[in-house]
Amino acid sequence: MIAIVDCNSFYCSCERLFRPDLENKPVVVLSNNDGCIISRSDEAKALGVGMAGPYFKAKPIIEANNVAVFSSNYNLYGDLSWRVMETLRIMFSQNNVEVYSVDEAFINLDIIPLEQIEDVALQIKNTVEQWTGIKVSVGIAATKVLAKVANRLSKKNKAITNCIMVLNTKEKVDAALKQTSIDAVWGIGFSYAEKLLKYNINTAYDLSKKDITWAKKHLGGVIGIRLIQELKGIRSIQMKDELLNKKMIMTTRMFGAAVTDIKSIKEAVATYASRAAEKLRRQSCAAKTISVFLVAKQESHNASFNRGTTINTYTTLPVATSLTHQLIKPAIELVERLFEQGMVYKKAGVMLSDIVLDTSIQGNLFLSETKNKTRFLMDVMDNINFSQRGDVLKFAASGTTRNWKMQQNFHSPKYTSRWDDLCVVK
Repeated sequence: MIAIVDCNSFYCSCERLFRPDLENKPVVVLSNNDGCIISRSDEAKALGVGMAGPYFKAKPIIEANNVAVFSSNYNLYGDLSWRVMETLRIMFSQNNVEVYSVDEAFINLDIIPLEQIEDVALQIKNTVEQWTGIKVSVGIAATKVLAKVANRLSKKNKAITNCIMVLNTKEKVDAALKQTSIDAVWGIGFSYAEKLLKYNINTAYDLSKKDITWAKKHLGGVIGIRLIQELKGIRSIQMKDELLNKKMIMTTRMFGAAVTDIKSIKEAVATYASRAAEKLRRQSCAAKTISVFLVAKQESHNASFNRGTTINTYTTLPVATSLTHQLIKPAIELVERLFEQGMVYKKAGVMLSDIVLDTSIQGNLFLSETKNKTRFLMDVMDNINFSQRGDVLKFAASGTTRNWKMQQNFHSPKYTSRWDDLCVVK
């Protein structure tokens, strides 16, 4: 059997953990730049606050019902996510836990006797909630897709299910599949859902009755075959090892206000390049290609939102590097290529690719010893910035005022990662 553990309204749960006064009260968390709603508590959902909608559109409901609003606090969410995943790894060993996202993880339960599965599900829920304070839902079934179905249904009526659902019989599986609309199946996107509806496939149960030949023809070949086999209870999507080294690293942010001058864009791109370089060093790697993109702001008088035009370019470095200053310099040169006077920009980003292990990079005999040891300086900067949870040390190219920085008007304290923000127990 396979379990999936899913944190309930994760970002809201993280904020509530240090604000017990918000228990059973409506809470929402906003995306970068306080733009859209990306997490809602059950109470906020009941008020009609929509998911992924613009904050300004939901503001009348939010203000009328005293909904607590928070800007994204990724330092807090990342730390609490690690605590949840580490709890699961302690319970079942690292080899049996696959971290799927910041708030979800699969667990291989093949070693657990079937008659003990329901007790184990309750143990998982109680242990995670007791050790971390984050409430979770647990879905268990024979395959990953069925486990996702179980997890989704476990949250639909929490008072009855206690956020736990185990599909350990054919009757339970069939009943769950009949309750799951086709657009709610893991792996079925919007376009495929519309296509399947035309074939009168309305539920996951309808899809599970199709054969492999049909999947190969109408559902994307191998991917569709795996999906239907999973719905039939045949394990086709295996557990995966944790991805420790990324093949590409990107840092991007929306600007807090529209930007028209090249100086601000250079500062932003230098900041993003610094952040990407830090991520690169964290996995002991170096990159040979750096890309920069800018997104222009466009006026839209339609009901739908216009993403704006994206322009990008890249350069290949002579030697792969993870040194911040060696990445900032080409990034700023790329900005000079892309920037157009008179344009209004709303977003920028930096991407590093052609990533290799830094142990594969040879030292340069023609450089002084101090310059060959610049990586040591980077490690010192990283350690100081990590301990202080901020850009305490930064390159001058990143700027000092940073008027372009994204808005975070409702940011909560970094309760778990900054000494000044620790809660005081009286």
